[in-house]
Amino acid sequence: MVAPPDNDVLWARALHYTHKDGSPALSGVSLGVRQGEILAVAGPSGSGKTTLLRCLAGLVRVREGEVWFNSSPVHTLGPLARERLRRDRFGWIDPAPVLVPELNVWENTALPLMLRGTSRRRAKGTALEWLERLDVGELARKRPHQLRQAERQRVCIARALAPAPTVLFADEPTAPLHRADRGHILRTLTTASRSHGITVVLATHDAETAALADRTVALLDGRCVKTVELPPAGDTTEGRAACSLSVCPASPARPSSCAA
Repeated sequence: MVAPPDNDVLWARALHYTHKDGSPALSGVSLGVRQGEILAVAGPSGSGKTTLLRCLAGLVRVREGEVWFNSSPVHTLGPLARERLRRDRFGWIDPAPVLVPELNVWENTALPLMLRGTSRRRAKGTALEWLERLDVGELARKRPHQLRQAERQRVCIARALAPAPTVLFADEPTAPLHRADRGHILRTLTTASRSHGITVVLATHDAETAALADRTVALLDGRCVKTVELPPAGDTTEGRAACSLSVCPASPARPSSCAA
């Protein structure tokens, strides 16, 4: 094994993963994610974005390759150790909102904090703060079945941010939201990342969403492809990623993150 760079909070080398039906999902993907960075993993449906996030978060074990978190190997951990890592250091947002139906909104939001041992009173206060930031504070005592889908997704995002995770994995987090709501949610995510030092790995097929990230890694058919930084129309100061179809090389010592 090759030790990961010190400035990468997440580091992966030559990841391979195969679905249960035998079809390949990842074929040699390598990348590094720096502390406090917002990294967009872009690509069409079926390109391997969700699988990559699940491998990085320890939700599934890779068939081949290495995953490191803060210089500790995730790929060698057993199921219980990976579960503790996800509980204590990672946050996760699914494309579809999933809440505990027996709990009200603030209890759902505070649940990760209480699982970490935070007092109910303190967890409630933190949960209410995040619900207010996401414009659903007035729903704090409602149950999930009383909410619209977009409101449930806002609660899920508040739940993921409330514990201030070291790394937040967001798999198409604005998928259930109307276009008008997406901008506010994404600004909240990026502002929280900056102010709390949260590293964000964001899977998206939307170019506008990817443009909000610090860097973009593009996937195609389970492989990382090169990206080229192009300035938006009328702006020469900021870059926007556009994909080419050449496969990224990755050296053993420093995996290419496939982004300019």
